[in-house]
This record gives sequence, C-alpha cells and structure tokens, in this order.
Amino acid sequence: MATDYDAPRKNEEELSEDSLQELQARRTDKNSGVVDEDETEAAEGFELPGADLSGEELSVRVLPRQADEFTCSLCFLVHHRSQLAYERDGLPVCSECAA
Repeated sequence: MATDYDAPRKNEEELSEDSLQELQARRTDKNSGVVDEDETEAAEGFELPGADLSGEELSVRVLPRQADEFTCSLCFLVHHRSQLAYERDGLPVCSECAA
C-alpha cells in the first residue's frame, strides 16, 4: 500500500476513533501482510548447479599497441587510427570522447 507523505497525519485522538468497520477491513485485507520482494536480490542467492567457476583460470594473451593504434588521452583506451577525432596539446583524443 502506498503512503502519501503529504497527506495530513492523524493525531492520537483521531486514531482511537477509527471505526470498527475500517479496522475489520484492514484485518481482512489479503495484501496487507504481503512484502514486495526485489527479484534481483532474490536471484543473487540462487546458484545454478555447476556454475561454480572458482577453480577456473582465465588466460588472455596481451598484445602490445600496434603501429596503426593510439591511446586516447581522455579514456586511456587503445583505438584504431580511424577513431582519432583530433589531437589536443599534441595528445590524441578518440571520437567517442570527442562527442
């Protein structure tokens, strides 16, 4: 149930004067005790069988920067020369950072 925080609040006297029918309606409301659960939080605790990759080792071959590549002075990523937008103070800037 959504709460309107801008609505005027009831004081103690008004709370004690709630009608019997209103209190009974709240008690029989089926959704009053239901808690919304975040699906992503619930999925984090769920693990598929065989999904344990802790024993796996990742091996990647790293190549040095090629002659037709440059390192952007803003994002520090290596790009192909075709993505060179301009040079600022003699330092290359890629087209993604220039946009």
